[in-house]
Amino acid sequence: QVQLVESGGGLVQPGGSLRLSCAASGFTISMYAMRWYRQAPGKERELVAAISSLGGTTVYADSMKERFTISRDNARNTVSLQMNRLKPEDTAVYYCNAVSLYSNYNYWGQGTQVTVSS
Repeated sequence: QVQLVESGGGLVQPGGSLRLSCAASGFTISMYAMRWYRQAPGKERELVAAISSLGGTTVYADSMKERFTISRDNARNTVSLQMNRLKPEDTAVYYCNAVSLYSNYNYWGQGTQVTVSS
């Protein structure tokens, strides 16, 4: 069974940090580009960060470029998002996404809530 399971979300004060993790099962992420998206209430889902299959290329949304870091561990079949200097506007549900390099497979996790508030 193919699954992406996010973890690490929660409540954090402005300026704090969180590390999100995404554990894949049922497939091997080394053949997938991995992405983090987020969706705030009343807003469209937006791309946060992306990483190539071997981790050599990363892409970030402009507002997160200096604060967030995406990484992957293909041996452990996991991808992470380190989020620093969090702001209230970072409050959203964060989703892990896997996009196959060789097929139309596209998998999503169930999301993890991140709330930045004092």
